[in-house]
Amino acid sequence: MLLFSVLAAAVAPGLALLTYFYLKDRYDSEPLHMVFRVFLMGILMVLPVMIIQRGMMIWLGDNPYVEAILISGGVEEFVKWFVIYHIIYNHTEFDEPYDGILYSVAVSLGFATVENVLYAFAGNASVSAMFIRALLPVSGHAMFAVIMGYYMGRAKFSDGKKKRWFLMLSLVLPFFWHALYDVIMNTMVNHWLWFIAPLMAGLWYGAMGKITRANNRSPFRFVKREEEIKL
Repeated sequence: MLLFSVLAAAVAPGLALLTYFYLKDRYDSEPLHMVFRVFLMGILMVLPVMIIQRGMMIWLGDNPYVEAILISGGVEEFVKWFVIYHIIYNHTEFDEPYDGILYSVAVSLGFATVENVLYAFAGNASVSAMFIRALLPVSGHAMFAVIMGYYMGRAKFSDGKKKRWFLMLSLVLPFFWHALYDVIMNTMVNHWLWFIAPLMAGLWYGAMGKITRANNRSPFRFVKREEEIKL
C-alpha cells in the first residue's frame, strides 16, 4: 500500500500540472491525443538523456557547477527544445501562440514524471518527499517549459530576424533558469531554501503573465468573441 501511495505521489503532480495548463488554453483546445502523444515523447526522452548525461559525467568529471549547468540544465533543455522544434513546431495543430506553451509543458512533464518515478524507486522516497519534489523539480520543469513554449510560440508567428531571435530565446532562457535552479540545489546545501523559494515564486509569476499574453495573441480570440456576440 505504501508503494502504491509513493508511486501515485510521483505520477500525480505531472498529470495535475498538465491538466492545469491544458485548461488554460482559452480559445482553441488541442486534441487530447496530441497532448498525450507529446507527453509520451517526454517519457521516451528519459533514457537517451540519461545515457548522454552519464557519458558527459565520465568525460567532464564530477563537478557540481559543470553538472548543474551543462550536464543537467544544458542537456535536458536542449533535448526538449530539439523535440519540440523538429516534431511540433511545424505541425498543423500548432496554430496559436499558446500551443507552444502547452506542448513544451507536455514534453517536460512527461520527462519530469518518469524522473520522479525513478527517484521514488531508487531513493525509497516517502510521500512527504514526493510532495516536496512536486513543488520543486516537477514544477520547475513546467516553468522552464512555459518560457520555452512562450518564445517558441512567438517565433512561430513572427518573421525574419524576430523569428530567429525568439527561437534563440526559447532555448537560451530555459537553459539559464534551469542551470540557475540546479546550481542552487547542488551547491547551497544549508541555505538553498532561501534562494529557491523566491526563484520559484518569480518563475510562477512570470509564467502566469506569459500564459495571458500568449492567449491574448491567439487568432481564434476574435472568432470566439464573434460567436458570443451572435449568441
